[in-house]
Amino acid sequence: MPNASLIDRIESIPRRELYFFGLYRTLEAGIIAALVFSPMAELIGAPRNPGLASTVAVAYLVVAVVLLVLGRNERWFAQLVFGGACIDILAASLATHALPTVAAGIAMMLLFNVAAASMLLPLRQGLVVALLASAALVGEYILSSLVDGGAPRTLAELSMFVTSYLALAWLGYRIGQRARSSQQLAEKRTAEVANLVEINELVIRRMRTGVLVVDADNRITLANEAAALLLGEGSQAASMDLNQIAPELARRLQRWRNGWQVDETPMQLQPDQPEVQPRFARLLADSDLTLVFLDDTTVVSRRAESLTLAALGRFSASLAHEIRNPLAAINYAAQLLEESRNIDEADRRLLQIIHQQCQRTNGIVESVLGLARRERANPENLDLCAFVRRFVDDYRLTLSIETDSLEAVVPAQPVPAMVDPRHLQQLLTALVHNALKYGRLMDEPARVRLRVFQDGRNAFVDVLDRGPGIAEGVAAQLFRPFFTTSEHGTGLGLYIARELCRANQATLEYVPVPGGGACFRVAMQGPNTILPP
Repeated sequence: MPNASLIDRIESIPRRELYFFGLYRTLEAGIIAALVFSPMAELIGAPRNPGLASTVAVAYLVVAVVLLVLGRNERWFAQLVFGGACIDILAASLATHALPTVAAGIAMMLLFNVAAASMLLPLRQGLVVALLASAALVGEYILSSLVDGGAPRTLAELSMFVTSYLALAWLGYRIGQRARSSQQLAEKRTAEVANLVEINELVIRRMRTGVLVVDADNRITLANEAAALLLGEGSQAASMDLNQIAPELARRLQRWRNGWQVDETPMQLQPDQPEVQPRFARLLADSDLTLVFLDDTTVVSRRAESLTLAALGRFSASLAHEIRNPLAAINYAAQLLEESRNIDEADRRLLQIIHQQCQRTNGIVESVLGLARRERANPENLDLCAFVRRFVDDYRLTLSIETDSLEAVVPAQPVPAMVDPRHLQQLLTALVHNALKYGRLMDEPARVRLRVFQDGRNAFVDVLDRGPGIAEGVAAQLFRPFFTTSEHGTGLGLYIARELCRANQATLEYVPVPGGGACFRVAMQGPNTILPP
């Protein structure tokens, strides 16, 4: 529900208008009391009814003070305005009857009460106040005419006051309505501006690009989360001196202010932080504040690498199509030569080598085409425990595992994960195939386990074997494309596996096993977790 105007919501917190209305009522009561009890009474002549004049003056002053105090209570806003206006009319009528010589002045003071009540109340109640004031004025005129045989004012004066009360009631309501509309519009615009400010602050705070606002004395007045992280100062970076925490950045900023050529080479603000490329801009044309943008060069490098890999993928796919036809012809020709009876054993060995290398090259071509044709991931919320059990059962049925063993180690409770089932199937197939092929000791069967577990909100699948393990120098290059230690491998299996993980916002890493063997760990996000890209 949008915030309504305080004037429009009668039951809301009293505004300053009500407070000043109460002050004016107190001033009116004070003037009437002064006319009755102060030396000013000699200037207006003797009252018609001294007792009534004294009673009205004292009572009205006390009630005015009480209404001024009660005006702070938000629950009685409408009652205070309407009731106070009725009290004003009653007091003015009695004071007019007791002090006929100042009747015109009291009636004029009552004009403001009627106008103020009409501004603060709805139209119907405002007109009721104006009619009550007019009726009281007419009633006092009739009473004075009957009791004293004549009224101190003329009928024309009476009609002008009555007309003025009704006109002011209408004008006061229109002015109040216009004020309410303007105030509602102002509050709406204020809320919109406040929301925009919060959105801008949130966007700046969550930007990957570091943003600093530096004054003329190189004092940091604002720093978003990325900039604070790059500076290594956390939340305290927004109140520190740039010369102390980043002297080289302060030097480049000063050169930019002086109009000199700025060194555009990447720089490292802290030893453990990535290199950044600083950019400078003046906040306003006549301002001493400077915006400093800190672009993480690793992010730029990753973007450039992604564009390069995308272009390379399209080129590789085209090249693979061109290679398949002559490769098939070579393989077919080698098979025909093998069928010839005029070839000795040495030549047959050469033909066998040609056939093996054709198969290896064809595997590379198929892998490149599969990587180029890979569809976008469609993650689903699935139970890893049930998925791994089905995978192991299907793998045992489709692939012959005679002496080797493949088993699933899963917890009793479900482990949820967000991942594309097709990609996970392809990923686990490649990892298990490698484990069964290379994860065995000499003359011993391979023993492969798929272990599922959960750590916090992330889900994990480990593919473990009991083979000889992977040397440290080789482990650093495992996921490079076309890197292989086998003469029959393509060097693309683990690379494609990691690409599948990245498409699902998951990670694939090699974990050394102290007791021997190898472990490839797939970390996937849970249903309510967003992993960093």
